[in-house]
Parts: sequence; C-alpha cells; structure tokens
Amino acid sequence: MTVTWEELGWERVAAGVGRVRLPGWDCTAGLVVGTGAVLMIDAGSSLAEGARLRAWAEELTGSRVTHLALTHPHFDHVFGAAAFAGAEVFGAVGVDTVPAEELRSDAMRHGLDETAATEAADTLVRPRHLVSGEWTLDLGGGRQVLLANVGPGHTAHDLAVLVPGNPETVFCGDLVEESGEPEAGPDAVPSHWPAALDRLLELGGEDALYVPGHGAVVDAAFVRAQRDALSARFGVSP
Repeated sequence: MTVTWEELGWERVAAGVGRVRLPGWDCTAGLVVGTGAVLMIDAGSSLAEGARLRAWAEELTGSRVTHLALTHPHFDHVFGAAAFAGAEVFGAVGVDTVPAEELRSDAMRHGLDETAATEAADTLVRPRHLVSGEWTLDLGGGRQVLLANVGPGHTAHDLAVLVPGNPETVFCGDLVEESGEPEAGPDAVPSHWPAALDRLLELGGEDALYVPGHGAVVDAAFVRAQRDALSARFGVSP
C-alpha cells in the first residue's frame, strides 16, 4: 500500500481489511485487499462519494477496485456504485428489483440534493451476480471472502461479508447499527431480523469483529444484545 489507512482517515480492522465512516449518514464502506484483486463493500450515497471511495481505494492499494459487494438496497449504500466502472458487482437475490425511483425519493427525503439523487438513480448499477446462499470470492494470495445472503431483516435483500483472518471480520450492513437504534423502514422484515443476526453470529463466531452499517466496530456480545432488543421490540421469539 502506498499510504496507510490512517493517513486517509480509514480504520484498519485487520490485515488488508479496513473501513471508513462516511460523512452525512455515518455510513460505512469497507475494503478488502487481495493479490491482484480488491473488494469494496458498499458504494456510498452519491456518484461523488463513490468516486471518492474509488480514489481512496486506488491510493491505498495501487490497484483499481475489481469487486463491489452491496449489502442492501438503500441509497446511502448503493448510489455510488456507478463510479466503480469495470468492477464485478454482487448483491443478494432480489436486490435488483428495487425501483430506482424509490431509492431516489428516499434519498431526497433524507436530504440528498435532488440533482445528485437524480444522477445516481439514472445511472444506478444493478448487481450482475446475485447471491442466494453463499458465494466465495477468491481475491488472490490465499485471501478468500464469503458473501452470504443472511436476510431478510433490515431489508428483504441483506448481504453479509465474512473476511477470514485473525481476527475474522464480518461486514453486517444495516442489520447491525451502533450509532443509533436499528432503522426499521417500510421494507424491513422484523419477523426475520433476529434470525438474520443469529446467522451473522454463526458466520463470525464469538471472537470476530462485526462492522455495522453505521457506527463503531462491535463484538459478538453487542450483536447478541441487539438481536435480543429487536426480538423484544418486534415481539419475535429469539
């Protein structure tokens, strides 16, 4: 890497694994570096933010982003995807059915500039690779990453990313939020959300680091407590 994670305002989570908390909606984007391949996890809330993430990734790795995993179809996680030209894009099955206009309207309700929202919706990238169960990506140099369709929960199309290592790292999308109470919008599936968190815990185990869609990195105990809180909130048996 030509610069350190910290020099660019990123947090190094494990060897070759980092994340950044983006301004505005405190949305997390992640980066996993292999040998000859680079995975970005989520793309930011606009084309400009996506371009900034792409530039950061190239500065950190000296390579372009080759793979992009979208954790769920909300504007602050997907609207920058068009900035990653040439990347292989992955998402949970069904993520490609969410209308661009719905994302545009939601973005504007949350305060995104109309011009930026319209530009992103008009150029919205749909994942080419749809994950129904699990999908292993080989990033080279012995680094393999597991994409797992763990939803529904926060949305009907939630994808988690497990990065083996010491420690193991699980990118959770908005199934887990640390900086506030998990948001349950009209597209949430509360009856299945606790089970999705159980799946995250099965993937990562007790010693993994869990990277939420918003907020600080947490441990298994935090995920378990959030599962219990969601079970109580929605009247779902854990």
